[in-house]
Amino acid sequence: MSVLLFFIDGIGIGSRGPFNPLDGLEGAEPLAIFADEQATTIHEGIVVPTDARLGVEGRPQSASGQTTILTGINVPQLLGYHKQGFPNRAMLEILREHSIFLQLKRADIGPITFANTYTQRFFDERPRWVSATTAAMEAAAAPFRKVADLKAGRAVFHDFTNELLIERGEDVKLRTPEQAAEVLALLASEHRFTLYEYFITDKVGHKQDVQQARTILQNLARLIRQLLVRIDLTQTSVILTSDHGNIEDLSSRNHTLNPVPTIVWGANKEQIANRIETLADITPAIVDVLTGKGTDTNGDAGRAATR
Repeated sequence: MSVLLFFIDGIGIGSRGPFNPLDGLEGAEPLAIFADEQATTIHEGIVVPTDARLGVEGRPQSASGQTTILTGINVPQLLGYHKQGFPNRAMLEILREHSIFLQLKRADIGPITFANTYTQRFFDERPRWVSATTAAMEAAAAPFRKVADLKAGRAVFHDFTNELLIERGEDVKLRTPEQAAEVLALLASEHRFTLYEYFITDKVGHKQDVQQARTILQNLARLIRQLLVRIDLTQTSVILTSDHGNIEDLSSRNHTLNPVPTIVWGANKEQIANRIETLADITPAIVDVLTGKGTDTNGDAGRAATR
């Protein structure tokens, strides 16, 4: 059995209306999920509205939310605050000890991988602060995928179309969502655990650009749909989640207080969905299912579907 964790930065479950670019957006399945409506999705996925506030006052933020997702530790509750941007020293220490990659490595679960592409510039001019995903990978001494891997069909950039890479001068070709989905599906088939991160949603949400938001959401939804038809869902669990809301309410450039959508497809979906209430539940659910502690092919679909 294997797990693909598809992380989307900054998408919550919002209300319908003119400030939600998902409302009335053609081709937005499975991302078009709205507050106070029965949540259903394609390929018999289970939708779990997930608490990103984690019992701490204030707006959920990227650093603390992502660190929580990638460790299973309720970081805002432990530290007493939400943290935007990149993990601080306290969060980096939590990642070094509890990274999902490290937990799986210690449990002898492998191979594991981060599907995202890093450019050589990252290594030549390493920034002072790094993302939670980067720190999580480094905690397990896992190898990074580079532009050469992408060109060989073995990695996907965070902008899966490669447009941003081309703008930066990299000698790569444009990709369609279908082509990117093919690569992600291949990586998922070869690894017990695969993580993919997409964060343009959060950037566009802060810009409050409705038309750009609708365009990137359509392309992202297309990628997810194409991915799901290329993955063997009898053997792989696909988990989509986010760290906080943002793009679902463009009336403000701030993050929202909305729950985020966690959607689970494929193998052991009921067992995984039943475990999740907050962002802190995602890593424990993944580790348990991959180590055999949470595997039950019959499950309780009724309970999961009504959460």
